Order: sequence, then structure tokens, then C-alpha cells
Amino acid sequence: MQATPNAFSVLNHPSLDHSGGGRAPGDAAARPAPLVESAELLKGNKAVGIIHNGSLYRLQATKLGKLILTK
Repeated sequence: MQATPNAFSVLNHPSLDHSGGGRAPGDAAARPAPLVESAELLKGNKAVGIIHNGSLYRLQATKLGKLILTK
């Protein structure tokens, strides 16, 4: 059985870019990123479209429970 990740483990996951991404130094430490359940984004659908900086992205849940984000 897999444990539910807590905010600390999610925000420190190695897949996240901690290089700053154009943010002021210390900004991420002062305000941790909010957590959103994937079910809240998908709302019962298999995929959802996301507009980001004028581009359309698709967030899709796979049969194995993974998420895929494509442009």
C-alpha cells in the first residue's frame, strides 16, 4: 500500500525544479505552493484542457493512475 504524500514530500520531490524559475530569492520558502487534488482538476473526466500563457495544454489521467501533460 502506498502512503499518501504530504505537502513536504510533494514540494521536495526531485522532479520539481528548485532553480527559482524567475522568482525572487526566498520566494518559494516564504509561500509554499498550494496543493490541488487531481480529481478536483479533472472533475470526473479523463482529460482537461489548460490554457497557460496563451497556449493550450492537455492534462490526462492514464489507466494506471499516472498524469500526462502535453502541449
